Amino acid sequence: MDRYGVMGNPVAHSKSPWIHARFAQLTAQALTYEAFLVPLGGFAQAVQALRANGGRGCNVTVPFKFEAAALPGLRLSERATLAGACNTLRFDGESILGDNTDGVGLMRDITVNAGVPLAGRRILLVGAGGAGAGVLGPLLQAGPATLTIANRSPDKAHQLAARHADLAHRHGVAMSACGLDGVSTAYDIVINASASSLAGQAAPIPPTALRASTLACDLMYGPGAQAFLDWARQHGAQARDGLGMLVEQAAESFSIWRGVMPPAGQVLSELRALLETPKT
Repeated sequence: MDRYGVMGNPVAHSKSPWIHARFAQLTAQALTYEAFLVPLGGFAQAVQALRANGGRGCNVTVPFKFEAAALPGLRLSERATLAGACNTLRFDGESILGDNTDGVGLMRDITVNAGVPLAGRRILLVGAGGAGAGVLGPLLQAGPATLTIANRSPDKAHQLAARHADLAHRHGVAMSACGLDGVSTAYDIVINASASSLAGQAAPIPPTALRASTLACDLMYGPGAQAFLDWARQHGAQARDGLGMLVEQAAESFSIWRGVMPPAGQVLSELRALLETPKT
């Protein structure tokens, strides 16, 4: 069977093996998918070992997404180039394709699973690190009216905006950047891509960014996202965690590898039910 997997550190918590096994079952694809705990400093060697042992590709999670984008001889997609990070590698003989499916995964979760259009909306993206960079390109391609990047370090937000300025112009998006204290108005969609959820904290922005119709999304899921979700609901917004994004980005990776788009909506429903089932 063709071998795939996810590389990270830590990685034992990953739901990707379950998701891809279900994708393979539903699409009649013969493959295996494993979680690989990669030692810090050993990412390139782990990729080489997987290729040498029948691997056809892999997902990449923290902290290796930036390392993945810098692998020698890598062919980067446009969205991976803009993000400066890869979460998907496909082994094509002697070459490797590097892509980033995080942004399209988020976009599909918002527009398809949550049923909220992005075109013409006012979007606030909180965080200008790797997570924010990974989702910015597809968000701009969806054609919102405005997109503001807010980050603890305003310089980093401005740098990310500058890297995507041409893309924003091509899609008619008025893009701006500011520090966290520069958030002074309400938005239609607020996306938390900051490190706050890693520490289980609420969003580092004022509640005036929210209104009753605001969709507030965290890229995390599980206990880490709970503080943000509670904060959003307390201020009247619609709160959504990152589980849908996880499944949708996995579906895009699966399509890149296999040429088949799996039924992400069905798998998301099954995974939510599985996670919500009390353990006995």
